[in-house]
Amino acid sequence: MTQLTPDAGDKPEATTPVVTQQEATVPMPAAAGGGPVSHAIFRLARLHRMFAGQLLRRIGLHPGQELVMMHLWERGPQRQIDLVRLMDSDAATMTRTVRRLEQSGFVRRRPSPTDKRASLIEPTAASHALRRQVEEVWTQLEDISTAGLTDDERAAALHTLERLEKNLVEAAADAACPVDVER
Repeated sequence: MTQLTPDAGDKPEATTPVVTQQEATVPMPAAAGGGPVSHAIFRLARLHRMFAGQLLRRIGLHPGQELVMMHLWERGPQRQIDLVRLMDSDAATMTRTVRRLEQSGFVRRRPSPTDKRASLIEPTAASHALRRQVEEVWTQLEDISTAGLTDDERAAALHTLERLEKNLVEAAADAACPVDVER
C-alpha cells in the first residue's frame, strides 16, 4: 500500500510516496495478467519519473530536460534535429524542451556556421553552473532506486534492463521492416 505525504521543501500540494508494505503501487488489473513484467515496468517507470520530477524541480528543470543538457555539456552545440535523433525523441517534444530551456536561460540558439538553414543549440554559462546539481540529482535518484541492493544485484538489474531494452529495440526494428510473406 502507498501513502502520500507532503514533500518538505516543495509546495504543499506536492506529495512523496511512502511505501508502507511490499505491495505494488498500482494494482495489476486482470486484463494485464498476461504481462506481469510489462506492468511492473509501467509501475517502475511511473515512480522513477515522479521522483526524478521532484528532484529536478528543486533545481528548475523538468524530467527530460536534464538529459538534453547532459548531451549538450558532453557534445557541445548541436542542431535540434541531431538532439531529436540522439534522444530518440520527436521534433515537437524537442522544440518544446529547447524553448523551455531557452526561456530558463540554460541554452541559446546561434546560427550554424556550416548550414544557413539550421541553428545550433548550445549550453549557456548559467547551465554550466547547473551541471553539478544535475549530477547530484542523478546520483540521488540512483541511490533511491537501488537502495538495499548489493553491487551484484545492481549489476544484474542493469544487465536485465539492458536486455529488455535490446528486445524492444529489435522488435521496433522488425516492425519497421515489412515481413516477406512469400518465403
